[in-house]
Amino acid sequence: MQGDYNLPNLLPPQEPEVTLGKYALLRRKFLKQHKRVLYTNLLTSGNLNAHLMEIEQTALSRLDQMTAQMAQSEGVTESLKASNQMKWVGLMNNIRHSAEEVILTELIYS
Repeated sequence: MQGDYNLPNLLPPQEPEVTLGKYALLRRKFLKQHKRVLYTNLLTSGNLNAHLMEIEQTALSRLDQMTAQMAQSEGVTESLKASNQMKWVGLMNNIRHSAEEVILTELIYS
């Protein structure tokens, strides 16, 4: 009751404070700009942070898994690292970038 008026309580449910990583922040920005209805639904139901943390964990685990698989398929090994470090670093950067591109396309921006 505010004076003579009844005002509804329109605050969203309180969510615990969490630290969001790179992929969670990218997902939140994408939802805000391109999927406004989904973003609003997640925000008003109190599930936005849970969704973002799930995306972050999934993206990180898939990145590790894909990087290891791609390194194995391309023959990037510890012996290459010991013999030619610069070549190993270049190949690993390419592999990591390729895996991240797949994750961004399939998980973050969909």
